Formats: sequence, C-alpha cells, structure tokens
Amino acid sequence: MKHVVGVIVSAAALGVAAWVVPGIVLAGHSNATKAETLLVVALIFGVINAVLKPIIKVLGCAFYVLTLGLLAIVVNGLLLWLASYVAGQLKLPFHITGFVAAVEGALIVGVLSWVLHLLLGDRR
Repeated sequence: MKHVVGVIVSAAALGVAAWVVPGIVLAGHSNATKAETLLVVALIFGVINAVLKPIIKVLGCAFYVLTLGLLAIVVNGLLLWLASYVAGQLKLPFHITGFVAAVEGALIVGVLSWVLHLLLGDRR
C-alpha cells in the first residue's frame, strides 16, 4: 500500500512540475490520458531512483561531502531527465526539454513529495 501511495504522490508532484515548469511537456488529449501518463512516468522515476541513486551515492560519496549535498540536486535532475528519456522510448507523451528544466522539475517533485508525505502521515 505504501508503494501505491508513493507512486500517486510522485505522479501528483510530477503533474505540478509539468504545470509550473515550461520545459516539462505533458501532452495528451484528455485528463485521463495525462493522469495515466503521469502514473507511468512516476513508476519509471521510482524504479530509476531505486536502482541508480544508491549506486551514484556510493560512487560519488566524496563529491556529495565536498559539495555539502548540493550534488544531490543535480543527480535528481539527471535522473528525472533519464526518466523522461525512458518515457519517450516507451512512446509516452512526457518530455523534458533540457537540463535546467529537469533540475527545476526535480526540485519541485522533491519538495512536493516531501510535503505530501508529511500531510498523509507516511513514515518513510
């Protein structure tokens, strides 16, 4: 149940990021199509984060310490951009146009996910 709530929260945060950041494009003819796309992209982003983020943290531990954790913002942006690429390969109507949009989107997704998990009482 926690994973389902996590995917829904991530999809909502991705929807807000697509609405706010001009470089994140969410196309679709209906709201149902957009919601389905957001859920699939949130699932893709979750899998990418679960697989790659621990590896990147271990390999780049010194850089995380050296930059006082600011490298995490760049890494999250790159992982979101990778999720956009995978979504494009799956022919999903979700695209991030560049690195800056990916970093802005990752910041919005991170903050909104944190706030929504606090409001829902999810203890991760």
